[in-house]
Amino acid sequence: MRFDQFDLSEPILRALEDQGYEHATPIQEGTIEHLLRDRDVVGQAQTGTGKTAAFMLPILERVDPDDKNLQALVLTPTRELCLQVADAARGFSKYLDGVTVLPVYGGSPIREQMDRLARGPQVVVGTPGRVLDLLGRGKMHLADTRMVVLDEADEMLSMGFIDDVRDILRRAPWGRQTALFSATMPEPIRKLADEELHSPRVVTVTPETLAVERIEQRMIEVEPHGKLAALDRVLQAERPKCALVFARTKLGAARLTDDLLRKDYRVRALHGDLSQSQRDSVMISFRAGRVPLLVATDVASRGLDVSQITHVINYDLPDDAEVYVHRIGRTGRVGRDGAAISLVSKKEARKLADILALTGRPITPWRPPGEDHVEGADATDVPKPSGNGSGPVEGVDGATRDHAAGRADRPRRRRRARRGARNPSSPSAPTANTAPSNDSATSTPPSG
Repeated sequence: MRFDQFDLSEPILRALEDQGYEHATPIQEGTIEHLLRDRDVVGQAQTGTGKTAAFMLPILERVDPDDKNLQALVLTPTRELCLQVADAARGFSKYLDGVTVLPVYGGSPIREQMDRLARGPQVVVGTPGRVLDLLGRGKMHLADTRMVVLDEADEMLSMGFIDDVRDILRRAPWGRQTALFSATMPEPIRKLADEELHSPRVVTVTPETLAVERIEQRMIEVEPHGKLAALDRVLQAERPKCALVFARTKLGAARLTDDLLRKDYRVRALHGDLSQSQRDSVMISFRAGRVPLLVATDVASRGLDVSQITHVINYDLPDDAEVYVHRIGRTGRVGRDGAAISLVSKKEARKLADILALTGRPITPWRPPGEDHVEGADATDVPKPSGNGSGPVEGVDGATRDHAAGRADRPRRRRRARRGARNPSSPSAPTANTAPSNDSATSTPPSG
């Protein structure tokens, strides 16, 4: 469906045309018309499917530029997403005279935001904590608010904002229009929708309808203690230009980042224990390509929109299969090809089965570029990035590193050599009439 088939004004259509938008995505096609007709909406779709335009275009279409009261409020879980939504709204409204969009969020001076609120923005995009703070100070008023949008509602739940969200909704007018958008629909979010939305239209974009065809999905069977070694080999073989590695917990993300730093990778962590200034620093470095490897948790990465991500690596599988779909949707964007590689232990077999059942798409064994694959490989069996391991390999950190065939296998060769020396008849020891093999005591190890 084309955007000019919706009841949108010429200035908005012109802004969309400037940005190259012509056809609506499934979530936009399913929700825009309902929102334009003042209906409540529940929209379920992953990041990257166009949810922002789905709710922001109807908001801007119905804003009265002559009314300087707050007419629409959008709540987002993170500062990152808040700024992205506000930037998108400004782009959509650039030909709408007199319409102002203001982002408000923690980690930034509140007095500056209070001054801008006093100028009368019609649309505010904010994080729950900062919005409550401004409401409590009497600097923000919702009496004339006609529409409230909850964006990434499941992440607001995960981050502990659900009570703040309820408090904000209680302060908004009873007859308002409400829209809730989320990648997943856990029971508390369903309950919130039942309580706060009036006969909502429910629009679901299932994983089967999402554009994941360009994403190559692969997996490695690995023991839990061998995941770091497997990840190292994947990074050496794939040499990703921009990779996002998912860990299940904040502690796990921090530990994995430390482990990779010790291996000389240029890597940063993104998790909930970072301050806003630290988070900003991480994202600036990642977007600019100075740090090509980012280890993140699901909560901290929500709202992260970096179109050049070439690889998504699941160091830990998520507990929810829908989160897996959300993760891999971070790559393969804007018509680019993408790769999703998962390290799967036996304990995660149930999670893998849930993912396969949900997506209906195969996840084939990982095969390093240019090498044969060993079926059912674990961390110690994953093939090395180059054929013989005799030369240096340039990793994602840009530094020349010894190939894994050298250091990791030397202790094993030495042990076999010592056993051969003690037992000359051992089949592992070379005989006088047998040329030394690569595993013999006289073999030359790869250069380090």
